[in-house]
Amino acid sequence: MSSAPAGPPPLLNIANVLTGVRLLLVPVFVAVLFVDDGTNTGWRLAACGVFALAAITDRYDGELARKRGLVTAFGTIADPIADKALTGAALIGLSALDMLPWWVTIVIMVREIGVTVLRFSVLRHGIIPASRGGKAKTLVQALAIGLYLLPLTELFGAPDAVEALRWAVLAVALALTVATGIDYVVRAARLRSAATAPVPDKS
Repeated sequence: MSSAPAGPPPLLNIANVLTGVRLLLVPVFVAVLFVDDGTNTGWRLAACGVFALAAITDRYDGELARKRGLVTAFGTIADPIADKALTGAALIGLSALDMLPWWVTIVIMVREIGVTVLRFSVLRHGIIPASRGGKAKTLVQALAIGLYLLPLTELFGAPDAVEALRWAVLAVALALTVATGIDYVVRAARLRSAATAPVPDKS
């Protein structure tokens, strides 16, 4: 049975390393995605692979930090930045290559950046933990991005079916994005209100 370290966790730990790897993979992903303007099937598959690898690090860095007592100030700040950098790079890249409408990218990025700013703004009052809806949102967003990165039409044909599948998953991702964004606003307001409420005089 593992126990948390007695002193502050070291800055260089497995959780922070995974977060750092995710940050480093972002420019690699962008470079691979834009080879031949995204028209090369092999490079598109490679871009999807890099994105999947980076997304997997997001699955484990936070979990390892909590389970092993490795939560650091660096990780608390760098983890959401790495998440948004990866998601933003994928969405902006796909829109720049005319594979995804710009309005979709704008809606998701406004929510992601807004929630990140909101979480930091109330950090002195407490931490807003990730909700089940937030985790589901992250998963479905990654699935939707993966479907747009994969050259499914080039590999299997059936462009109408592929487009219908992509839009179905994307619609769920957008719904979760908006709903969880509203939920974060409500939870942040409650946290701020509870922290600033006057303490009753019991004398």
